[in-house]
Amino acid sequence: MQLHFSPSMRSITISCSNGFIGLMKIKVAARHISYRTLFHTILILAFLLPFVFILTAVVTLEDCLGRRLGPRFLGRVDDSGRLVRDFYKILNQVNAEEIPHGLKLPASFSQLVSDMKNNQYDARTFAFMLRAMMEKSEWEIRESKFSELMNKHFAASSIPKGIHCLSLRLTDEYSSNAHARKQLPPPELLPLLSNKSYHHFILSTDNILAASVVVASTVQSSQKPEKIVFHVITDKKTYAGANLSDTTPRTFASKLQARSPKYISLLNHLRIYIPELFPNLDKVVFLDDDVVIQHDLSPLWEIDLEGKVNGAVETCKGEDEWVMSKHFRNYFNFSHPLISKNLDPDECAWAYGMNIFDLSAWRKTNIREKYHSWLRENLKSNLTMWKLGTLPPALIAFKGHVHPIDPSWHMLGLGYQNNTNIESVKKAAVIHYNGQSKPWLQIGFEHLRPFWTKYVNYTNDFIRNCHILES
Repeated sequence: MQLHFSPSMRSITISCSNGFIGLMKIKVAARHISYRTLFHTILILAFLLPFVFILTAVVTLEDCLGRRLGPRFLGRVDDSGRLVRDFYKILNQVNAEEIPHGLKLPASFSQLVSDMKNNQYDARTFAFMLRAMMEKSEWEIRESKFSELMNKHFAASSIPKGIHCLSLRLTDEYSSNAHARKQLPPPELLPLLSNKSYHHFILSTDNILAASVVVASTVQSSQKPEKIVFHVITDKKTYAGANLSDTTPRTFASKLQARSPKYISLLNHLRIYIPELFPNLDKVVFLDDDVVIQHDLSPLWEIDLEGKVNGAVETCKGEDEWVMSKHFRNYFNFSHPLISKNLDPDECAWAYGMNIFDLSAWRKTNIREKYHSWLRENLKSNLTMWKLGTLPPALIAFKGHVHPIDPSWHMLGLGYQNNTNIESVKKAAVIHYNGQSKPWLQIGFEHLRPFWTKYVNYTNDFIRNCHILES
């Protein structure tokens, strides 16, 4: 700011270099204004003009920045905040009330916008329409998920046409061909069934194609196939229904799996009788029929179980929530007093499917009696103590009798997870297609199926005639 006095001292010129206040002239009448008054006037103007400049700048910025700075600086109220608070209030009111009966919902969001323009809905009506549309969508998604799970359950539980055909053709061959009815094994090989120097595998199955893959992959992967003896146990399937009330899709999926014939079949319970079924054996490897053997398993017989009964892979040391992050809390109902009293929810679970059993040590325990005792308690509790299946009672019965083995021996989850790491699959000694997506089913994962189909003999007449094709 600059002040210029005229030579006669009758006028004062005030100029601002910022350009907002251009020029101001004050004429002074010597007769009426003293120099003291003039001095005070100039001093007051010198203080006021910067504030005039700031106010002018704020108004200018307010217009340029869309009223962002001005309201806060000048203490004005921003209407947008009030509108948001009013809308929150309406949403809370609508959420607490019943949706009006007979409310006609638009088929899409674009139709909702169009209806708002045409019918000029108020905010309350719009909120009701939005809530009703969201609840309808949630219900439809839920129903669709349940339908998907049910269809997948039926697909997993049913017998594929090709496998059914294979069973019928083999049955016909057995009844019509005397050579097919010959004793197995031949009499001269019977002593091998109890020879402890051999590697004895036990396979419990009612799926002949799956069983053939287990046997073929074991033999082809072995460095000493002549030392292998397979004991195959088979029986008919059983089945039970599922309760659909008061559940979530994820819980429903678990219930369907637990009630699958695969999990409640008598064949699964027979494994608790292995010491009695094979009284002349001391050590065996138990295999499920949905596994593939990729490496020689003879080193399993060299593992020191340190007096334990069951050599198994623990399933609580991984990151995925479906397979390798399982603790007792994932299987048991800890709101039940017997469960909460006797079990620790954080105790690590282990896997069935590839287990080394020391039968000599097993015979010295009460594992079977404990298994039956807990089954009876669960029946008394209307099957509410754990998820259906044979693993939960086994987790209790084998408690304190499990020796953890290296996870590389047994990789699980190939029937659950589409994103299974292929490199990890290649390295595993045993891969396990536990879950619904079995490799012999259409719902199996395509990129994981070749690890199984490579052991199917597609040149066999029975397999070829039943159109069990490699895919």
